[in-house]
Amino acid sequence: MSIVEVTIAISLAAVLMAVAAPSLVTGNQNRQVRNAAGALQNGLTMARTEALRRNRNVKFSLVSPQGSWSVGCETPDATVVNGEVSCPDVIRTRNSGDGSGLARIDLVEVVSTGASAGSTAFSASGNLTFTPMGRVSTSGIAPTLGNGNTAVYAVSRPGGTCASAGGEIRCLEIHVTAAGQIRTCDPAVTHASDPRAC
Repeated sequence: MSIVEVTIAISLAAVLMAVAAPSLVTGNQNRQVRNAAGALQNGLTMARTEALRRNRNVKFSLVSPQGSWSVGCETPDATVVNGEVSCPDVIRTRNSGDGSGLARIDLVEVVSTGASAGSTAFSASGNLTFTPMGRVSTSGIAPTLGNGNTAVYAVSRPGGTCASAGGEIRCLEIHVTAAGQIRTCDPAVTHASDPRAC
């Protein structure tokens, strides 16, 4: 191979990398949003499952907007049953650095019924408490979700614009109903029959 051929090959590789770099960056940002949304949904599901399993109120706490969370009993009980603490203060935690990178999570309460329909601020703490019936608590220590309302965790990426607003980032939402249903959806999907739609 001559020097001219090597130079041409390097030039072509550089051009291809320059063309592919923006989509690689966007793909990485979308992956971080998906990872954060998946981890958040897993934490919420774990809190609900533990509430059912332990027959106690179990709280989900969003520790930071970067995706750190904690699951634990609303009222801890150190009684040992079958070699296991009945209801510990902390059952499980997740750190924000576990694959979600720079994704950001915000929480709002969507009021779905009545004259006050719309979106309102819910809780700066990001806490939800699940009852032994698997529902979101309407009373208790942690912030509560009113009957008929939905808590929405919006997962986005700072510095990027969501696809629903004309950008390239596929931002996601996790919806938690007062009945305890937890589901991930894509606000950019507008077709009502698409299961990804919010």
